[in-house]
Amino acid sequence: MVLAMAAFAIEDSVIKILSTTLPVGQILILLGLAGASMFFLLALAFNKSIWTPDILTWPMHLRVMSEIFGRIFYSTALAFTPLASSTMILQATPLVVVVGAAFFFKEKVGVLRWIAVVTGLFGVFIIIQPTAGSFSILSILAVLGMLGFAGRDLASRAVSKSINVLTLGVHGFLSIALAGAFLAVYFDETFIHPDLNTVWLLLFGSVLGAVGYSSIISAMRIGEVSAITPFRYSRILFGLLLGMFVFGETLSALQLVGVVIIIGASFAVVYSNPSKSSQTATKPPQKPSQ
Repeated sequence: MVLAMAAFAIEDSVIKILSTTLPVGQILILLGLAGASMFFLLALAFNKSIWTPDILTWPMHLRVMSEIFGRIFYSTALAFTPLASSTMILQATPLVVVVGAAFFFKEKVGVLRWIAVVTGLFGVFIIIQPTAGSFSILSILAVLGMLGFAGRDLASRAVSKSINVLTLGVHGFLSIALAGAFLAVYFDETFIHPDLNTVWLLLFGSVLGAVGYSSIISAMRIGEVSAITPFRYSRILFGLLLGMFVFGETLSALQLVGVVIIIGASFAVVYSNPSKSSQTATKPPQKPSQ
C-alpha cells in the first residue's frame, strides 16, 4: 500500500510537470495507451485473457464512466492547482465511499461513522477554504475528481471476481485514454510533438501508474482492509513533500488542520466497527481509488 501511494504521488507530480508543455488531454491519452500496453503485454506473458463476458456488465460500465469522470477533473486540478491541496482533498474518497455504500448497497452505518464522515467532509471545506480571499473555483476540480474516484470504488464492489488484475489494468488505462480524448476534443487541443525528455517523462509516469495500480490491488486482495487502509494516508506525506521541494508550494496552518481532520475521521470510520471491517476483508476484492 505504501509503495502504491508513493507511485501515485510521484505520478501526479509527473502529470503536473508535463502539463507545462503538453495539453492535459494529450497527457492522459499517452499515459493511458502506454499503461494499457504494459498490462496487455503482461497478460500475454502470463497467458491471461483480457476479455471476459463480465466486462459487458453494468458494474464495469459504471466503473469506466466513473474513472473517466474522476480522471478528467483530477488531472485538470493537478495542472492548475497546487499538488499538495489536490492530494489532501483526494484523501476524502474513503469517506464518500462509506456514504455511497450506505445508500446504494444498503450497508449499515452507525451513528459514530456518520459523525466521522460529516467531520471528514468538513475537513475538505477547510482545505479548499471557500470563503477565503485566496479561494479559486479551480479547487472544486479536485473535489469533483475525488467524487469520480469514489464512484469507481463503489462500482468496483460489484465487479465479478472472474476479472483478473491484468484485465482491470488494461481497461482501467484505456479509460484514462478515453478521458484524455474527451478533454482533447472538448478544448480543441492541438497535438504537440513531445521532445525526448518529455517522452522519458511519459514513460516514467506510465510505469509509476502501472506499479501503483498493481500494488494497490494486491494490497486490497491480500491484506485485511481495516489493517491496511490507514497506510493510504502515506500519500499525503509524499504529496506534501513533493509539493514543497519540487514545486515550492506552501501550506497554511488551516489547511494542515483540515488534513488532520480528514485523516482522523477516516481512522474513525475504519475502526468504529471492527467486526464489519473484518467481514469486509472476506467480500469480493475492491479496487480502491487513486
